[in-house]
Amino acid sequence: MFARTVPALAAALLLATPGGTAAAGTVAHSGVVSADPVDTTPHVLDGIVNAIALVGGAVVVGGSFSEVSDAGSSTVLMRDNIFAYDLATGRILRDFAPELNGPVQALAAGTGGTVYAGGAFTAVEGAAVHKVARLRLSDGAPVTAFGAHAFGGSVTSLVRYGSQLYLGGDFTHVGRVSRTALARVDATTGAVDPAFTIKPGSPRSARVRVYAMALSRGRLAVDGNFTTLDGLSRPQLGLIDVSASRARVAGWRTDAYAADCMPAFPSYVRGLDFAPDGSYFVVVTSGGPGGPRKMCDTAARFETRARGTARPTWVNFTGGDSLYSVAVTGSAVYVGGHQRWLDNPRGSDSAGPGAVERQGIGAIHPVTGRALPWNPTRERGIGVKAFLAHPGGLLVGSDTIRLGREYHARIGMFPLP
Repeated sequence: MFARTVPALAAALLLATPGGTAAAGTVAHSGVVSADPVDTTPHVLDGIVNAIALVGGAVVVGGSFSEVSDAGSSTVLMRDNIFAYDLATGRILRDFAPELNGPVQALAAGTGGTVYAGGAFTAVEGAAVHKVARLRLSDGAPVTAFGAHAFGGSVTSLVRYGSQLYLGGDFTHVGRVSRTALARVDATTGAVDPAFTIKPGSPRSARVRVYAMALSRGRLAVDGNFTTLDGLSRPQLGLIDVSASRARVAGWRTDAYAADCMPAFPSYVRGLDFAPDGSYFVVVTSGGPGGPRKMCDTAARFETRARGTARPTWVNFTGGDSLYSVAVTGSAVYVGGHQRWLDNPRGSDSAGPGAVERQGIGAIHPVTGRALPWNPTRERGIGVKAFLAHPGGLLVGSDTIRLGREYHARIGMFPLP
């Protein structure tokens, strides 16, 4: 057991980025995190954790669940798909207990002690709030001045950058404005930005959907169930230039995800994250065993400023198990899903030559693309659905209760030594 708590982390977080927030893709680590989780994280007693955000020194956790408890406590607290706890002590915040009537699938830190939540809910505290809300950490109440409402589908990804908030999902409208799966709104009012009209299209199956987004140095990376962005060929992955007054699809493109995987996975891209310096990003996928010539069940690095048709710098194969989440810290690329192996291009639901066991969680060298020795293990279940890197370590959210060979129900943290 990792015996210490983390009293210095809250102060470090306040210095990490403007507004006292930190997020995966914005924090560089000097080394690989410990394989021994801290003992202070609370427990989510049912369901699944889908998203994590940091607001100052508070960790906000979203998903589909109803019960939580402090570490070492038998007292069960009721929480409707979202709760928060103090990073330094691990103690659950008693005053933050908003009632959301559906799952939370995405979170983004706001300013002024607020957090944005996206998902499949249609009410907060009994008031009609459709799929996206801004909540106060002080009392859990929605900020009524924020009026963005998504219709026609869910919000599955959120990215805040300054005064702007990006929404991704499978919705068809934000308010009364037509927006297919992707939108940008004012972070204060929720008003739809008319200068951002990028439209994903030509889905590989029936419905357009943005699965994941990340933003770095004026470029928004998006992946999901689409083959075009504004009519330009971008099979399942593309970059959008958001540095100008009007957003446009960047010239960067790849055909890496044009090939099919198993029929059950018409679209198979999942998580993505930029390196802290923005020079590259990593995409993880599901898809089933596809062999070494396809990108099914892989993690792959791409250079942000690649010219021509971009090819992955490296690809790491699980050999048939899905990856859902990724966090890039400069020192490591952390990947999570329900995988059994990494370094397994010749495996097909089996360990091929050179495969290394990495049950449910692992780390990849950002330059070589090979698995690092770090191997804490976790109970596999559905898989890791959320990572969040911050100055003190790596937060992990999933659907299982064993992390680093210890009991950490659905949420845990590996500290940076």
